Formats: sequence, C-alpha cells, structure tokens
Amino acid sequence: MGVPPQENAEFSEIDLNPSPMSSLSTAQPHSGSLEHDARLTTADTHKVAPGEIAVGVVIGRASEYFDFFAYGIASVLVFPQLFFPFEARLEGTLYAFALFALAFIARPIGTAVSMQVQRRWGRGTKLTIALFLLGTSTVGIAFVPSYDAIGVLAIWLLAAFRVGQGLALGGSWDGLPSLLALNAPRDKRGWYSMLGQLGAPLGFALAAGLFAFLYSSLSLRDFLDWGWRYVFFVAFAINVVALFARLRLVVTHEYEKLMDEGELEPTPVREIVREQGSNVLIGAFAALASYALFHLVTVFPLSWIHLYSDQSIPEFLGVQIVGAALAASGVVVSGWIADRVGRRRTLGSLAVAIAVYSGFAPALLGGGTLGQDVFILVGFVLLGLSYGQAAGTVTSNFNSHYRYTGAALTSDVAWLIGAAFAPLVALGLSANFGLAWVSVYLLSGAACTLAALGINHALESRESRDAP
Repeated sequence: MGVPPQENAEFSEIDLNPSPMSSLSTAQPHSGSLEHDARLTTADTHKVAPGEIAVGVVIGRASEYFDFFAYGIASVLVFPQLFFPFEARLEGTLYAFALFALAFIARPIGTAVSMQVQRRWGRGTKLTIALFLLGTSTVGIAFVPSYDAIGVLAIWLLAAFRVGQGLALGGSWDGLPSLLALNAPRDKRGWYSMLGQLGAPLGFALAAGLFAFLYSSLSLRDFLDWGWRYVFFVAFAINVVALFARLRLVVTHEYEKLMDEGELEPTPVREIVREQGSNVLIGAFAALASYALFHLVTVFPLSWIHLYSDQSIPEFLGVQIVGAALAASGVVVSGWIADRVGRRRTLGSLAVAIAVYSGFAPALLGGGTLGQDVFILVGFVLLGLSYGQAAGTVTSNFNSHYRYTGAALTSDVAWLIGAAFAPLVALGLSANFGLAWVSVYLLSGAACTLAALGINHALESRESRDAP
C-alpha cells in the first residue's frame, strides 16, 4: 500500500474484527413524520454503499457551509450598514465579525446537547431537530428588520439567530464521515476522507455566486433593503433537500447496523473531556493551519477589499469563486496524495507550505488587484490541499467507544480556536497595525499544527515502545 500503518490507522479495527454493539448502543425509537417518510422511501434490504454515503456527506456539508458563508459574506456587505449604522465602516464590520464568532462559540454546546438528544430519542430525531433549527435560524435572519426600524433589538435578534446556527451545526453531526471511513477500501481512506470536505468550497461558491449576482444586478439601495435576503431564503430550501438526503441514510437498518458495529454511538461530552481531553486538543491543534487559513481567504479578504480597495465587489467574488473551484480540486488531489504518503505527513507538509505562504501575505494583499488575486488563488489551493485531510487525521487516537463524539468535539474545538475569530482578529490588527499581522496569524496556526503532529507522533512512539 506504500502508507505507514500509523498514517492510515483510522477506524481500522472495524475492518479486521467487527465488534458487537457497545453498551451504549441500544435500539433507539424514531419519531416524526419527516423521519417516517424517509424510512418508507428506503427498503430494509437496501445496502449502504460507500458511494451513497459519500453523496449524503457532500450534500449535508455543502448545505451547512452555504449557510455559514452566506452569513460571513453578509457580515461584510450588509450587516455593518443595516445593524451598525451608528459606527464607521471599519468598526461596524468588526462588530459584525464579533457576531459571526458567536456560532463557533455555541457549536460545542450544540454538540453536547444533541448527544443527549440522540441517546434518548435517536439519531434521526436529533438530525431533524438540528437541521430544522439551522434552516429556521438562517431564514430568520432574512426577516430581521434593520437598526433604523427597531433599534438595538435588531442586533439582539441577529445575534440570537447566529447562536441558533451554531447550536444547530453542533447538533447536525450524523456520523456519516466516520461511516464513510469505515466502509472505504483500506488503500483509499485518504480519498474517501476528503469527500466530506468538498462541501466547503461548494457551499462557498454557491453563496458567493448568489451574492455577486444580486450585488451586480440591483442598485445598492435595493440590495441592502431586500436583495440580500433572498440568499437566506435559498439557504432554507437547500436545508430541506439536505435533510431528506441525510435522513434517507441515517434511518435505514443497514446504516444503524454499521454504526453499531463500529461502536459509533454518542458519549457524554463530560466523559470525553475527562477521559480523552488530550486527544481532543491534539486533534484540534493538528488541523489549526487549515482552519486558520479558511476564513483568511474567504471572509477577511472580502472585508479588506470592501474597505480599502477600489476593486469591484462582484469581480472579487468572481475571483473567489474561481479560487473555490481550485480548492475543490485541491481537496480531491489531497486524497490521492494522502493515500500514497500518509494523511498526517500530508497535513504536516501543507502546514509548512502555509507558513511559507504567510510570509508573502502582506506584499500580496497590499500589491493592488493582481497581488490580491494571487493571494486568493494560491490561498485557496493550499486550503483545498490541507483542509482535504484536516478532519479526523488523528482521531485514531480515540478509543472506539469515544470516536463518534470525539470526532465531533474535535472539529468544534478546531473551528473555535482556528477560525471563529480569524476575520475579527485579522481585520482589526491589519487595519490598526498593518498587514504583517496576517502573516503572524497564519504562521501561528502552522506552528500549532506542526507541534500537535509532533506531539502525537511522540505519544504513539512511546506507546509502541511500552506495548508488551
């Protein structure tokens, strides 16, 4: 296979020796007409194939990322003017970015609550509640009146819906990426692991495309009055489609059987933190370089262009859409590379590349249209290559009993420390102290990734030496 065993050890136990249902894996009742309809459309004899799981993963992640990027882009183009008109453009954007971070703070809370919901009422019920909350919160943003209409209540409503998005995303963990890894051929786990990551560039491209079309087709007044709200209506429709696509899988007996065999069942978050807290932190920091880069090539540069450049917003969004296509290609290529050199080695090499790239960030962002476009396109390529293998690279550290919840919580922490405050910190520091601080931010993320991978390798080596 050409891949060191430790590089591709994730979920290998289930391939070699399928284990019986864990003590927590009890039959869960399923309720709700939506879940019932989904069950009726899937025959009990239907086999859940890796390709079908992959479709569910991509659809689910693309819908979630579309919601989040729609909010991120609106935080630059809409929210400062509508909800913080009493502040200058820079301060209004920083306030909008502060609200942007609320969802990432709420996400681990959503995970903790949703795991309890799943333990009591089942995976299908949990997913239905989470995606309903995500769709409701997203479309609710479209109906929030401006500050001029209802005053400070508008800001509180926007913040509440943003928190709702975060709680919902934490609760939308369905285990499909883990199941995909379980069912992937042994020599193609890197390839199958990257499929879920394709949702990020797809969701961003769709959100950016809709905003670019509306921004260029409407007058600025019409865009700010009502045009931007259509993006959030579209998000609600996409969530409905994604809900049925994912429920069609998670309510099948075949899916439940595979999840039980892999012991992919919820564990209380308090127990995870107590027993496996170090693994959560190592996994989160191992992905930090790509998560830090995530919003520094999507949301932050749009704010910089909007505030300090003469470049057309629709044209710049067009460049970012091209970048998203390059990122999607990078995600695919990352799977091919990881299956040949190992997922962790791939992630470490890309962290070094991101560190090098960070040194050119000030010159490129301050280099006019050409430099800014190069910053975006190169950044998206690196993002795709690194983010393609960022999820679950070190989740083999978790005992099988903890992997389901451990993978979700690791992702939550990675988003919180790596991406939640990236636009706020990058814009605030750059506007006040210079673009060199973008380099510092990216470099710190790359350093954390390399340190976490090094610590993880040292721990594995010690355990191998101590093993009888």
